Amino acid sequence: MPNVKEFSVEEKLSSLVTLQKIESKLDEIHILKGELPMEVADLEDEITGLHARQTRIEEEINGVTEFIEQRKTAIKEAEAQVKKYEKQSANVKNNREFEAINKEVEMQQLEVKLAEKHIKDATEEIAEKAVLLEKAKKNSAVKEGVLATKKGELEKIIAANEKEEKHFNKLSVEAKQHVDSRLLASYEKIRKSYRNGLAVVPVERDACGGCFNAIPPQKQSEIKQHKKIMICENCGRILVDEELSTNVVIK
Repeated sequence: MPNVKEFSVEEKLSSLVTLQKIESKLDEIHILKGELPMEVADLEDEITGLHARQTRIEEEINGVTEFIEQRKTAIKEAEAQVKKYEKQSANVKNNREFEAINKEVEMQQLEVKLAEKHIKDATEEIAEKAVLLEKAKKNSAVKEGVLATKKGELEKIIAANEKEEKHFNKLSVEAKQHVDSRLLASYEKIRKSYRNGLAVVPVERDACGGCFNAIPPQKQSEIKQHKKIMICENCGRILVDEELSTNVVIK
């Protein structure tokens, strides 16, 4: 069997401090970006929704316009029928036929009036939808302007820090390979629990560097001995002595 190197507690702690300092550098870069990535994503989603709304309104207008054309066709057909019946009325033989033709004429005239009402209502509906469409277009234009500005700001920040971010991302991947897998899992769990991302902190001025809770002298002595991994009883962060933390320098 190949020999598997056993790392001392001090080496394990040094690896953790190295990883923490690298990821803290990445956190600083992410802080520079601020809320911009989220704002850009939200604006893109909002603009997509506005474009979908525009498309829906345009489709509705097209549908109503088609309906108007159908009603206009119906009017022409009804008027043609009226003319046809009027011609027939000149050749009626009795009152019964005359009344029947008159009823058909009245029916067609009612069809014309109904179609005209439908056209009037549909035309008003198109006018209302045109207002909504114009409003959606203006909103889209405003949002797209804001998005362009936000994207420009974000791109400048990314460009200014791209080289450094790539460097620290690479160091982060390499550093994780040197951390014990179980310790790494604990580190990442603790790191996710705090907004500042600090999972490994030094004891500074007799207190935890994360929550600033006082650390008893006996525990500080044990931390300096590097015999076991020590945890802050108040916040759960991994504690290291200030000297070990200072000796780890990231470039």
